[in-house]
Amino acid sequence: MYKKSNDTLAVFIVILLALSACNKQEPLSAMGLLEWDRLELIAETNEPILERVAQEGDMLEAGAIILRQDARRIQAQLDEAKAARDQSQARLAELRRGPRAERIDEAKAKLQAAQSGEDNDRTELLRLQSLLDKNLISKESVDSARNRLKVSTANKSAARAAVEELLNGTTIEELNQADAALAQAEAVVRVLSITMDNLTLRTPRAGRLDNLPYQAGERPAAGAVIAVILINSVPYARIYVPEPLRAGVNQGSQATIYIDGIDQPFSGKVRMISSEAVFTPYYSLTERDRSRLSYLAEVELDKSRIQQLPSGIPVRVEFQAALN
Repeated sequence: MYKKSNDTLAVFIVILLALSACNKQEPLSAMGLLEWDRLELIAETNEPILERVAQEGDMLEAGAIILRQDARRIQAQLDEAKAARDQSQARLAELRRGPRAERIDEAKAKLQAAQSGEDNDRTELLRLQSLLDKNLISKESVDSARNRLKVSTANKSAARAAVEELLNGTTIEELNQADAALAQAEAVVRVLSITMDNLTLRTPRAGRLDNLPYQAGERPAAGAVIAVILINSVPYARIYVPEPLRAGVNQGSQATIYIDGIDQPFSGKVRMISSEAVFTPYYSLTERDRSRLSYLAEVELDKSRIQQLPSGIPVRVEFQAALN
């Protein structure tokens, strides 16, 4: 009778332990990769690289020089653009000021000379015409004289128009055209100045120089990536949270990050989690999660234990919200 009671008690304890194990909540966990926020700097021109100032792995402050490209061709274009701008400025100033007295006098002198030339050619034509009437010269000589008179008359008309233009002053249309030409020339100078400055490549934000794919002397194509900066001081775990666990994970949720090859875990918190589900990517599939939907999330590591960790290391993230 005593033995039977002990057996009943043992069975009851086993049932309680089983129920306790069923009620115990397992940690929410997700798989992913370690990543850094990357900033890719591109080449604006295909000028050759003259000098690499920084080296891969260097910690750079914002504005630090990374490399320099050959600036001679762009400098020549910039000098030409500045000369065109100066010429446009002078032309606009001239139109606004109006013609000087010297230019008006010069134009009047040209008109007087053209008038004298026309008078001389007319007199010569009359003389040759009288000789032709007496059959002393050929008709071709008279025709040539008549053509010279036509040219002289045209020159006189052009000279008179130039004088009238100077005396009447600048029109609104001419001023508008000169203004537009100057604005265009100044825009070209600004664009080339920016291109010139960018031939000295600087990092816009502080970070670690991760990659310099081109050596000194090489000519990168315009638009090619010539430097990669890891801009934040800490990496983050890029993970995919399985759909059944999504309700327990939100922005700001505390987490523990386990990184392959490092014994001690990192603490962190969720800085972003997607509101739309996607299919679980191949590298985070498990037997349990296969074919389930998941939500992209980023978990930032605690700065106090940061190390020089490379991108692409597999990680496992457990969320403390599930450890209650």
